[in-house]
Amino acid sequence: MPTSVTQLQQWLLEPEGQRLEFKEAKQRYDFEKLLKYCVALANEGGGTMVFGVTDMRPRRIVGTQAFEEPGRTEAGLHTRLGHRIPVEELLLPEGRVVIVHVPPRLPGTAWEIDGRYFKRAGDDLAALSGQELREMFAETGPDFSAQPCPGATLVDLEPESIALFRERWAQKTGDPRRRELSDLQTLRDTELLVDGDQVSYAALILFGTRAGLTRWLAQAELVFEYRSSEAAGPAADREEYRAGFFAWQDALWKKINLRNDRQSYQDDFFRMDLPTFDEVPVREALLNAVAHRDYRLGGSIFVRQFAKRLEVVSPGGLPPGITPENIIDQQYPRNRRLAEALGRCGLIERSGQGLNLMMESAVRQGKPLPSFAGTAAHEVRLTLEGGVRNPAFVRFMERLGDETLRSFSTLDYLALECLEQGKPLSPTLKERLPSLMAVGAVESMGRGRGTRYMLSEALYASLGAKGTYTRQRGLDRDTNKALLLKHVMKQGEQGAPVSELQQVLPTHSASALRSLLLELRAENKLALKGERRWARWYAITHKSV
Repeated sequence: MPTSVTQLQQWLLEPEGQRLEFKEAKQRYDFEKLLKYCVALANEGGGTMVFGVTDMRPRRIVGTQAFEEPGRTEAGLHTRLGHRIPVEELLLPEGRVVIVHVPPRLPGTAWEIDGRYFKRAGDDLAALSGQELREMFAETGPDFSAQPCPGATLVDLEPESIALFRERWAQKTGDPRRRELSDLQTLRDTELLVDGDQVSYAALILFGTRAGLTRWLAQAELVFEYRSSEAAGPAADREEYRAGFFAWQDALWKKINLRNDRQSYQDDFFRMDLPTFDEVPVREALLNAVAHRDYRLGGSIFVRQFAKRLEVVSPGGLPPGITPENIIDQQYPRNRRLAEALGRCGLIERSGQGLNLMMESAVRQGKPLPSFAGTAAHEVRLTLEGGVRNPAFVRFMERLGDETLRSFSTLDYLALECLEQGKPLSPTLKERLPSLMAVGAVESMGRGRGTRYMLSEALYASLGAKGTYTRQRGLDRDTNKALLLKHVMKQGEQGAPVSELQQVLPTHSASALRSLLLELRAENKLALKGERRWARWYAITHKSV
């Protein structure tokens, strides 16, 4: 809910403490410092930053010019921190106030920026101590993947898998010296050997041999099934991957790709061939399942491929505090040591961008968004739909150009998807509309609170639906003209000045209003009498005209 003036006045009376931070910031405020304060507030349980207010009591509003575009600031925070942090502004008689709402961290997690964890210390910021971090991470119990596996030894790990990891690690860091490390040193340097060089569960999950996993962690397997129809019964193809992740990740994608039909579409002179299952979202879905499943449960990960649908089902429900609605904004590393290792070699980002990439890919390819329908307390069910529902939208996204698309955030993609599907936009997505208008993807109708947004005329042309575009704009135009005519007719012989008619259509500019009135005059429905401030519009049927 937007902050009310009453709520702001209440905050001004409260002491600056655990939940509130006031900054005068009359001219500007450093964005990098804002990032650090957001991290600190989240680590302390969440809170609110108020800009444009003196920080000493009795506080007063002085106004601020900092963060002139709240939507852009919010998008920047999301990009850097991987969390959605609402930013709003209040325009008050005393001045402009900017409010940043920082959500609390999830249990067992801590926010960081560039690898640094912050807390507030008086009027400044300080780093969280190692003990404080350990206490945070231990809130939901020890990290299973970081625990030693009793009895497991280096013999239970596959050297080829470790070598592949080491090569990716060297490429990610740009340090060729890592290629010369021994297997033992590689495992030590990545903290995959623990408590006196004992093999961790994370090492088994990543590099385990079939025999090693069968003996020590049999549930760390993935079962693939291909089903040609929805009918129950044996799968047309089934394979069990009981080995470390690095032993089968490429083989599984190749198997999925064997039946990965290409969908062909004609758009004017251009022919598009789109894969039913794009490699990036498929790999991200698999990585999420491996990194975030609950290995304490006995079930396996299941990947079920259908002609136009891919399901990834992993044991253990969503972690505490995570829902399908906030999952792109909140991260909960259930297996932190495992996620860290995958991050070292560039397979996942610790900021949790996997689902974001899946969503962006779906929008670009005109497919439904990834779905968590069917997720329950005992399992997470992620569905990737492969059918292209709007080929012309795909072509339009291509016309925007790669450079423009690279500048888009996940929220930009989601806003376009809502407009294309006719779904309502949340306040956060509405903040993205001005930047989408700037690149020609969206256009507006009306002004102020009555402003409506739609995909641009160029998009409707590419959809082969110019008539739809004309009808949407034209219907509103005819409706507005009817409202003007009805009001003027009610005024009778007194007529109606332009200032009065502006109240009938408050969201229209003076030029837009004049255009409607001139159309009505051309249709012999209205007439203008008088000049300047004495000018009045009359219905053409009145004797006074």
